[in-house]
Amino acid sequence: MKTFLASLLGTLAGFLLFIVGGGLLTFLFFVGLAALGNKDQVVITPGSYLVFDLATNIMDAPAQFDDSALVAAFLGQDIPAQQQTRLVTRALYEAASDDRIKGVLLTGSFAPAGYGTSFATLQEVRRALLAIKTAGKPIHAYLQYPDTRDFYIATVADDLALDPNGALLMPGLASQPTFLAGTFEKFGIGVQVARAGKYKSAIETYTRRDFSPENREQLESLLGELWQELRDTVAESRNLEPAKLQALMDSGDSYLADDVLATGLVDRLIYVDEILDELKAETGGSGTELAFKQVNLAAYISQLGKGSANEQENPQESGSVKGQVAVIYTEGNIVNGEGGPDNVGGARYAREIRRLRQDPDIKAIVLRVNSPGGSATASEHIQREIRLALKTMPVVVSMGGYAASGGYWISAYSNRIFAEETTITGSIGVWGVLFNMEKLGGDLGLSWDTVKTGKFADAVSASRAKTPEEMALFQRSTDEVYKDFMGKVSEGRSLEIDTVRDIAQGRVWTGAQALEIGLVDEIGGLSDAIAYAAAQADLQSGFRVREFPRKKEFAEVITEALNKFGAASAHTGLVGEITERLNASLEQLGQFNDPQGIYARMPVELIVQ
Repeated sequence: MKTFLASLLGTLAGFLLFIVGGGLLTFLFFVGLAALGNKDQVVITPGSYLVFDLATNIMDAPAQFDDSALVAAFLGQDIPAQQQTRLVTRALYEAASDDRIKGVLLTGSFAPAGYGTSFATLQEVRRALLAIKTAGKPIHAYLQYPDTRDFYIATVADDLALDPNGALLMPGLASQPTFLAGTFEKFGIGVQVARAGKYKSAIETYTRRDFSPENREQLESLLGELWQELRDTVAESRNLEPAKLQALMDSGDSYLADDVLATGLVDRLIYVDEILDELKAETGGSGTELAFKQVNLAAYISQLGKGSANEQENPQESGSVKGQVAVIYTEGNIVNGEGGPDNVGGARYAREIRRLRQDPDIKAIVLRVNSPGGSATASEHIQREIRLALKTMPVVVSMGGYAASGGYWISAYSNRIFAEETTITGSIGVWGVLFNMEKLGGDLGLSWDTVKTGKFADAVSASRAKTPEEMALFQRSTDEVYKDFMGKVSEGRSLEIDTVRDIAQGRVWTGAQALEIGLVDEIGGLSDAIAYAAAQADLQSGFRVREFPRKKEFAEVITEALNKFGAASAHTGLVGEITERLNASLEQLGQFNDPQGIYARMPVELIVQ
């Protein structure tokens, strides 16, 4: 009977998997056909508005078929869009001089995820929008419930409108990590750490229940600098004094629609149908049932010849290709080994840099860094290949939202470092962590016994706490890695070691602060870094860009989507937020795979409204 029931349940499970999986495969197949079929069908009518729907996540790496979005669609959930930073800004600069584009409409609300849609990225996007404004083309913004990111971008508009039932959500910035020390203590998981740098506090999420004084000090400074840049930009755009804007935010008198209008933060309150009618009249369609003349940003990008491995950086230039600039996107945590699609595997990236530096067509490398760091060993593997590449070609770093700790480690040796004012960088320090399950095992009735041939043969075992002598050895290893890190920064940045020691200590800095203390060379975005690298390599305007990681093939997306589908579930509301934040903290544990157990990772987690 048991065999029969097991067989029956197995058959039913297999049948359900076949039905669900087959349905998903069919869905993905037709989505793929639709995407391929619509590739060249975009027609841009002269006098059109470029519609920039902010409901997207702007990532650094090349846009791919988003398997998460496809699974969400199959489950009836909202589908988050994704765009690539370089293509968004390139399209906006192109629109500034495109005679077919009459103006821009900004609408929607950003959907940030992972390390996407950082304020550094938004600074690049905002500059590109200002180029359209400088070209004399109108920019309209229509918002409903804008948060800080949305409003920061929208204040570039000539006409900033809010829905009469809307509200402005811009209270400020916060850092609120999840501390797991109490949880580990409850379950009997021991944690022993070594660290170098008094501000090196990323490990505190596993050892404390609150911020250390040093961590609180640096976060107050960092968030204060970031907020000042954002607040002052918004205030200037709306002809307000920064102190006045701050007072409005803190008083709570600038959140509801009527209050927002009264304070001058928006130009008018208007319903969506009204602004659509206005745009219809402006583009010559008044009185018709047709929509106003428009092209959405994604469609406009598709007309620029995006995404190919050998894309011309300047599409208006013709002639022979005289060289290529390789753009390598290091986006996510740095881990040892091959890594995966959501992190930076030291072995995989080192191998790719080696391949590119040996490619005769590659004349320069731009390393785009959007990473909080991670494995010290993996960071060193990547940096080693960067140093070798520097012997034969220019290597330029472009820092995105984060280029801290291990992210700075891989940046230190380069010809020039570009960053935004709001980039989070520095965090030159290291820490190590050792876990033990001795108490947990005892509570579960587990025990261990050991036979060893050396005093420290079982020093890294998770079966027991480490002795003071073992921890002293671990601390000495951590100190040596920290000393090596500072030495590399000193040599790579041509700074005195005492200067590096003063600005290191694991402290995080904004890009603006990093410029003052010598950790970066220039404020600018990815396009600036590419142009500088090309100039250093004596490339003409017809040079091409090769990107890594490459865009996924559709078959790969199907495989990944099917793998994710089995574990997909919707988490919404308060429970969803708590679950996601806890999962994010625990996910970091899964990426602690450095062979020495030593990490160069920053401590910051921002909450932005």
